[in-house]
Amino acid sequence: QVLLIESGGGLAQAGGSLRLSCAASGRAFSGLHMGWFRQTPGKEREFVASIGRGESNPHYADPVKDRFTISRDNAKSTVYLQLNSLKPEDTATYYCAARFDLTLIDSSFLTKREHYDYWGQGTQVSVSS
Repeated sequence: QVLLIESGGGLAQAGGSLRLSCAASGRAFSGLHMGWFRQTPGKEREFVASIGRGESNPHYADPVKDRFTISRDNAKSTVYLQLNSLKPEDTATYYCAARFDLTLIDSSFLTKREHYDYWGQGTQVSVSS
């Protein structure tokens, strides 16, 4: 079992920045492929970004490419999502996700909800115009 705890959400103005963190525990963090998703009421949870267990293959959804950056610190068992140039349409609950897989090398295809086994409770990001 993997426990994921997100933090860092809050209120920002358009054009501003936030940094989300997700601390993992329960299994070797180095074996976890990590992702971020977001969801607004009445809509499906959508992929935002992912990063492989070897700090490789960061992958982004088109709406956030060049604005958001995913990174991980294996020593701290934490994955981060840096949100820059925020837009009102980035307002959502952001969820951290993990998949434990020691055989997987390329994690760039891990863009769907069903690709992940573990989820955090979510952190709210609100962007005002």
